[in-house]
Amino acid sequence: MKKNLAVPFIVVFVSLLLMACVKDTDFDQADEIALTPVVELDLIYFNVEANDFFDTVTSTATLRLTDTTEIRFLDDEQIQESLKKAEFLFRFTNSISRDFAVDFQFLSEQNDTTYTTQTSVPAGTIQDPATPPDFIEVVEGDDILRLTQASKVVVSVTIPSADASLEGALNLQSKTTYYLEF
Repeated sequence: MKKNLAVPFIVVFVSLLLMACVKDTDFDQADEIALTPVVELDLIYFNVEANDFFDTVTSTATLRLTDTTEIRFLDDEQIQESLKKAEFLFRFTNSISRDFAVDFQFLSEQNDTTYTTQTSVPAGTIQDPATPPDFIEVVEGDDILRLTQASKVVVSVTIPSADASLEGALNLQSKTTYYLEF
């Protein structure tokens, strides 16, 4: 008498497997799962030459230069709701023999200011460029809401005086780290 034990064995095995997987599972904990990605993006880069601060045709100093960069990452509604903290890192190298004031102005689509910050860059020389410590701006709490309303950032570089004899360059490299929670 030959008996086929494979079918009852498979039924018992599958029954045990299903009971073992479901028995102590608490599906209410699924609401407590939080994804916390960290996103790093390049923000602004520029290289301003000393002669950009002086117009040789009119022999007049240009004491303020500005540049506008769109920041489309923040215009997504899901990102705006999930952003918990933003960290901006700005790294300067200055080989111009003048100090600089640098302003960062975050603007909405309607050009309303939503957030501002500023720093200064010490004078350097061509032989010994100034490399100040990285300027780090951390935005969190109530300021996050204001920051997420921005669609562009305007960088303004101001020099106290300029003439035709200035030499060197001012360099900026920056990145932003966004801390999200979904």
